[in-house]
Amino acid sequence: MNSGSRCSNSDRHKKRIKQSRRLHIKDRTAVVTGASRGIGLAITERLNYYGAKVITPLRSELDLLSNESVDKYLASLKEPVDILINNAGVNNIAACESVTDENLQETLQVNLVAPFRLARALTPLMAKRGYGRIVNISSIWSVVSKGGRLPYSMSKSGLSGLTRTLAVEVARFNVLVNGLAPGFVNTELTSQNNTEKDLAAIRAMIPTGRLAEPEEIAEVVSFLCSAKNSYITGQTIVVDGGFSIQ
Repeated sequence: MNSGSRCSNSDRHKKRIKQSRRLHIKDRTAVVTGASRGIGLAITERLNYYGAKVITPLRSELDLLSNESVDKYLASLKEPVDILINNAGVNNIAACESVTDENLQETLQVNLVAPFRLARALTPLMAKRGYGRIVNISSIWSVVSKGGRLPYSMSKSGLSGLTRTLAVEVARFNVLVNGLAPGFVNTELTSQNNTEKDLAAIRAMIPTGRLAEPEEIAEVVSFLCSAKNSYITGQTIVVDGGFSIQ
């Protein structure tokens, strides 16, 4: 084979990769909450890479602590939403006896009630158009737990229940609802909340020996959001490097 043929084949291969990438979620409109950093930012970048139009509301536009703000934001949307990523969350760590009513209410509101309200408003429109994908970002602390995570584990376990039940209700309309439960992820927040000694201990507990990169979480989310996922629904997929199976 001459060099010209090799170049031609290489060009065709690159073209196929580009076309495959663009067919993934091309021209779909996605709403991603909590997209300013970490996992949310990685999801936004990955969905953009695959051709989606991504809407990332600021807190001034969508305050998940306020039902009124959620409803107002939903009413302001000017175009159909094909994909909803409920990523924003809070985790106020406190032992059971120290959990205040305010702490509990805030955690449940942001992590569970607001995602429900967003999904409740958007799924009927997705069903009417015959296409929709919802991914709720849960946590390994909905599968296993540790001290101080009571409100957080409650809210994320509830989110898994929301995922399962809503999936049953809307599957026949080609609206697929799934959750993703990340383990320890290499984000700015993880680094801020843990010393290097802490991080070394965490890595030692994970069978793969490292934290996940945000992009790895985003890749799984992107698949669940795409037309390539045509049959997975009602599942909460754990992406934790094997941490929770020990």
